[in-house]
Amino acid sequence: MGPAGQHTEREILSQPEAWMETLHLLRGRAGELQAFYRQGCYDAVVYAGCGSTYFLALASAALLHDLTGTWARGLPASEVWFHPRLAQAAGRRVLLVAVSRSGRTTETLRACETFRAAGGGDLLTLSCYPGRPLAAQGTLNLLFSAGQEQSVAQTRAFSSLYLAAVALAALWAGRDGLFDELLQLPEAGRRLLRDCRDLARTLGSDAALDRFYYLGSGPRYGLACELSLKMKEMSLSHSEPFHFLEFRHGPISMVTPGTLMVGLLSESNRRHESAALADVRARGGRVLALGESSADVSFASGLSEAACDLLYLPVGQLLAFERALSRGLDPDRPHN
Repeated sequence: MGPAGQHTEREILSQPEAWMETLHLLRGRAGELQAFYRQGCYDAVVYAGCGSTYFLALASAALLHDLTGTWARGLPASEVWFHPRLAQAAGRRVLLVAVSRSGRTTETLRACETFRAAGGGDLLTLSCYPGRPLAAQGTLNLLFSAGQEQSVAQTRAFSSLYLAAVALAALWAGRDGLFDELLQLPEAGRRLLRDCRDLARTLGSDAALDRFYYLGSGPRYGLACELSLKMKEMSLSHSEPFHFLEFRHGPISMVTPGTLMVGLLSESNRRHESAALADVRARGGRVLALGESSADVSFASGLSEAACDLLYLPVGQLLAFERALSRGLDPDRPHN
């Protein structure tokens, strides 16, 4: 047995290479994937997953709706299984996008079976391991082996699968320019991982911090949920996500000097989101603002909002990783 967190650390730091492999796979099948979506004539798209991939579903649905105008929603796979009508639209064609790192998540498999039995749509699966049950469930099945991991907490798998969802949305929206932008993410990710490591270690090891909140809007709310989950499962720290302005409506009463607020700033709503972070500072809390520009951690990628959203993930993952190590925990093997 090696040092604590060795697998998680390697998987976080190797993400840029996994992203490039993911994009090359999708670029090679771009025509097929565009034809699949076009010929399906879908009136609605439902994304489903469990845990991390449920949060991926929330982010992906928001982005697809924004780019294409197609009605989309993200659901826990268990809800599609228990309440199949949530993934159906009477008289309309629905595409269910089922996402699972392992390809054998029980609730996701049951959701797929329930959806297929109901008819009225197609099934697209995204997973990381060949030969697993999910990879044979769909009308179309996509495998992203670059996302395979040894650690329990998803990092490389989540970002690779989310990148795949963003790339698919770009292809389906006919946004070739956006897909080209995504090809610049691996280099931007390498710079970010190098530049933010010390800050993540400093904040992660700060014993005065006893609660963490993550704020995001639009697709970034799903990403805030995922980073909050990483902090919970890796470091056993109190952590919650909120939409940016919703934090003002009650949860702000929880702010103390031991609070770290991680804000996933957008360019489009920066003024309002920055004001929410200022409210936290005014009440004695600490703030870590992440964004493309003028933030505590600035990506400086030169990419559009839809393209650079992926870059919030490595920063939050490293923060959770360093917090876990500082508490004597092993991020590779979360409690319970």
